[in-house]
Amino acid sequence: MNSTLRPLPNKDRETPVYLKLASTLVAIIATVYILYTLRETLIPLAFSILLAILLHPVCAWLELRKIPRIGAILLSILTLFTAIVILVYVVSVQIGSFAEELPRITEKAEAILDQTLTMGERYLNISRTQQVNEAQKYLINALSEGRAFLLNTLVTTTGAISTFVLIPLYIFFFLLYRDFFRMFVHKAIHSVPNEQLNALLKKIYEVIQSYLSGLFLVILIVGVLNSIGLLLLGIPHAIFFGFLAGFLILIPYIGILIGSLLPALLAIVTMDSPWYAVGVIGVMSFVQFLEGNLITPNIVGSKVSVNPLAAIVALFLGGQLWGLSGLILALPVTAILKVILDAIPSLEPYGFLLGEPVHEVAEEKAELVKEQEAREFKKKPHRRYRKPKKRPEGDAPAAPTA
Repeated sequence: MNSTLRPLPNKDRETPVYLKLASTLVAIIATVYILYTLRETLIPLAFSILLAILLHPVCAWLELRKIPRIGAILLSILTLFTAIVILVYVVSVQIGSFAEELPRITEKAEAILDQTLTMGERYLNISRTQQVNEAQKYLINALSEGRAFLLNTLVTTTGAISTFVLIPLYIFFFLLYRDFFRMFVHKAIHSVPNEQLNALLKKIYEVIQSYLSGLFLVILIVGVLNSIGLLLLGIPHAIFFGFLAGFLILIPYIGILIGSLLPALLAIVTMDSPWYAVGVIGVMSFVQFLEGNLITPNIVGSKVSVNPLAAIVALFLGGQLWGLSGLILALPVTAILKVILDAIPSLEPYGFLLGEPVHEVAEEKAELVKEQEAREFKKKPHRRYRKPKKRPEGDAPAAPTA
């Protein structure tokens, strides 16, 4: 079934082009302003919608087992937050064991710093005092900028914590009233047939479900691969850093690179040779290559078909608009936007622009082939069925000749 939304024909005059452009710009500016101003409320709502869609199969499975809807929803939410609590506990234990080694790491870092100052004094003819003064100047500037960034992040996070507490409540009501919200969409967009709306909603659901379920499996596979590589190199706390880089896949394209810096710095401080740090970066880069070209395409599939350029632009826009939460939400929101744009005939070119070139060109060629076949089928002459002529009574068929 074609999910393209085709509204009922309107006999009124078409709006002038400049009025359409002006209204579109005003709508975009107003939308961005509302998204930024109400971010502390909208961010938890966005995460709640994604998590509700992720938990919907579990809830539906429990309901098929004759569990009431409210009980199924509560069990689904309890399962999710139990997994989150276990994950937080494991991470805190790893951080605690890592903190026990800080004195040894600090001692090794001081030795490396002393060797660096000695090499600068020997090969660059720069005194230790001048090196220390320059390092202090750059360090003070970096600390002041980092403190401002940290304070801004803390203020934003503290303001959002109180609203994030409401996420379980939001998930509960989204799952409880899911039929009610679907009926609302049908009433709000009454100019489009219900079959097309159902097809569009189903496609959006499949995109989000495919992205979220596939993302968790990709995180698990990438975490295991990173941990194996770091264990082979002998890096301390390999499993912790391996899965940390895996979880940073939530920030597409750049997350795993950020996750490789920490074990590389740890390798420089704790290992005898700097080549271990090079090995860490090499292992992480190889895993990222596998993730981007083999793991994610085969697991997540082509349903979330957003090209890398559009994804990077969406990441920057999401980060500027909603910070870290915007980075995490950028790709699924862009994928949903692409589905909606593809369904509206006047906006379909913009959905084409967001998609993967390979998939979009293949789909266009397939549609052209179908149209060509349909035209050829119409041109072919069809033989009409002719009834056999009745023989006169008394006439017998001729006997076959020997």
